[in-house]
Amino acid sequence: MNTVERLSVLKTYKLYVGGKFPRSESGRVYEVTDAKGKWLANAPLSSRKDARDAVVAARKAFGGWSGATAYNRGQILYRIAEMLEGRRDQYVAEVADAEGLSKSKAAAQVDAAIDRWVWYAGWTDKIAQVVGGGNPVAGPFFNLSSPEPTGVVAVLAPQKSSFLGLVSVVAPVIATGNTAVVVASEKSPLPALSLGEVLATSDLPGGVVNVLSGRTAEIAAPLAAHQDVNAIDLAGADEELAKELEIAAADNLKRVLRPQPVDNADWSAAPGTDRMTAFLETKTVWHPTGALGASGSSY
Repeated sequence: MNTVERLSVLKTYKLYVGGKFPRSESGRVYEVTDAKGKWLANAPLSSRKDARDAVVAARKAFGGWSGATAYNRGQILYRIAEMLEGRRDQYVAEVADAEGLSKSKAAAQVDAAIDRWVWYAGWTDKIAQVVGGGNPVAGPFFNLSSPEPTGVVAVLAPQKSSFLGLVSVVAPVIATGNTAVVVASEKSPLPALSLGEVLATSDLPGGVVNVLSGRTAEIAAPLAAHQDVNAIDLAGADEELAKELEIAAADNLKRVLRPQPVDNADWSAAPGTDRMTAFLETKTVWHPTGALGASGSSY
């Protein structure tokens, strides 16, 4: 019996914008290599036009996503975790290649990332109880504060932690009702681009998360200056780039989450609620109370 050598089917990585998988409008790609310099794939080299298209998609999706119940958002985030669990082996291989880790260490990173999705899924309908509530006032009024999402958030994913760090900055943004334009790690974008395939099949509305790959500085500049971007997370920016982006972001008073010196060990630590509250606004409502009965008591 003659044996026929089979040619492998190489994966074509694409952007994830508006629930679809376009190539960069510029037609450009760049080589992605592993920790030893071995070629892994060609990733799309996003342009300024791609960044603007992603913002349009994120803005279009914001009304529906922010208006969904917190319980529903939690269900969808949990579904994402389920899908990631089903593709665990794929992500272990991609993270091992991207970060030069052993399979066991890569598996630990992927497991932590999946657990983090579950953690944020549980917070969607609880964060309002932590940062909102009734305020005591001197007068016949109810005074209630409640959190609301900021809007469209540009997220520069961590450069070194290609998957756990990515999840740690994306999940809290969408858990609270914001939509996101994510700039993947420049050197290791493949786990982020693969995440788009999971998001597309996890009941997450198109446009809630948009994933771009390419030169971080090239993509981040138009996002920081964009008048329809409400906030920016600079986790993946170095000190020089972060300063430039902060200046550009000031033009429309964007919320800015400045980068912190972190490594993989820090991303593995308990995240707390800081990244959720960073992109929440507080709405306070006053409502008069009324007198009840002859005693003059009020409700």
